[in-house]
Amino acid sequence: MTPTIPSTSQPDASRDEVMSALFATMVVQQAQMALMLLGHMPHPETGQTITDLEGAQMFIEQLEMLEVKTRGNLSKEEEQLLKESLAGTRMAFVQTMESQGRPVTPTPAAPVVEQPQPAAPVPVAAGAAAEEESRKKFSKKY
Repeated sequence: MTPTIPSTSQPDASRDEVMSALFATMVVQQAQMALMLLGHMPHPETGQTITDLEGAQMFIEQLEMLEVKTRGNLSKEEEQLLKESLAGTRMAFVQTMESQGRPVTPTPAAPVVEQPQPAAPVPVAAGAAAEEESRKKFSKKY
């Protein structure tokens, strides 16, 4: 599925439609680059297949980043395209790893970032004593 980009000169093409088409094009390009680097698609200029697992992994990680950073801001179609692209490229990565006899280690899809907990208040007297002790430990003498 190749998305079509509405021309910005067309009066009926809204900015949202143009942005949606550009987003879809970017997702498809990232997925195609990953598949090409996994040897699942031939290089467009040479027609030869290549395998570059690190390069493919970078494109898959970029798709994962897009999924995390755009969460809640995509249309259903955009979200579906991104999920399908990620699933396809991840599966291709696993297939390539297995065909090369390399072990496949699962990685979390998106790390959960926990919010830092506020520090417990330190009594003023204890805080001053701790600061004074810290200065003693890390002061330089010339």
